[in-house]
Amino acid sequence: METTTLGRGGPVVSRAGLGLMGMSGIYGQADDQESIATIHAAVDAGITLLDTGDFYGMGHNELLLRDALRRGIPRESVFIQVKFGGQRDPSGAFVGYDTSPGAVKNALAYTLTRLGTDYVDLYQPARLDPRVPIEDTVGAIAEMIAAGYVRYLGLSEMGAETIRRAHAVHPVAALQIEYSLMSRGIEQQILPTVRELGIGVTAYGILSRGLLSSGTARLADNDPRARFPRFRAENHAQNLELLAALETIASEKRVTAAQLAIAWVASRGRDIIPLIGTKRRDRLAEALQALDLPLSTDELAAIEAAVPADAVAGERYDAAQVAMLDSERSTGP
Repeated sequence: METTTLGRGGPVVSRAGLGLMGMSGIYGQADDQESIATIHAAVDAGITLLDTGDFYGMGHNELLLRDALRRGIPRESVFIQVKFGGQRDPSGAFVGYDTSPGAVKNALAYTLTRLGTDYVDLYQPARLDPRVPIEDTVGAIAEMIAAGYVRYLGLSEMGAETIRRAHAVHPVAALQIEYSLMSRGIEQQILPTVRELGIGVTAYGILSRGLLSSGTARLADNDPRARFPRFRAENHAQNLELLAALETIASEKRVTAAQLAIAWVASRGRDIIPLIGTKRRDRLAEALQALDLPLSTDELAAIEAAVPADAVAGERYDAAQVAMLDSERSTGP
């Protein structure tokens, strides 16, 4: 596994990270033992960056990671980044965000207890809280960094202006944001901004929630992806046509469409770290092979022609959620 720096002069981490969200029942049931085995397989393969959130399974994800660490993974050998701020009710529905200074410190205290560690490597608000100036949120995290409970500051789904304001208070190491062949809006304003400031990118949704792998032609009734615009009726059908075009190229290279999609994200620059979101070892192995997949300039052009950004049908979230995304204000039309 190759390594890279997270941001300009930041910590050295693996070239890809492991996203743990799906291990807490987000996209169907997960088996805890298989999830823990997948974390171990990732670490054995050289992955050091592990991504979790305190609202993934309402603490379940962090407890799962704690159990994995206790089974033979030295704490100092991994880089744990945690998202916070998402508020959910007992049914799992999101009911808002709270990134006020008091909430920052309170959430961190619970996270440290669940993880069984005395620090997290990177702490990041999951979304911009419209009621709280980003300077206040970042200021509270900066206090936790000074106290030794956090090592680096991160942001998630923030727009260019907000990133600049946050970075002026305390250096931002990384921005976590959705980036894939089907979600390329960050290329317009956000990506140039973070590169100017020396901020790394941890890219999630690199397979567009399955649209760039299996296509998820048949979703279970309780699968939350069924509510996303890209999975609705005619949108889904059009997006599956894009997948079919990508599969044609993949077949010629004797790889999978998912591997092509991952390799494309990895090709966008060493400052962009793909987060492999999986709960199974076999899917992890498939994704890891994509990191060694060479793509020529002509092949990259063919991939982008097969999945043109303006041909993707539907927004990545529904209207209510898009309205809460500060990042969408910096992605243009």
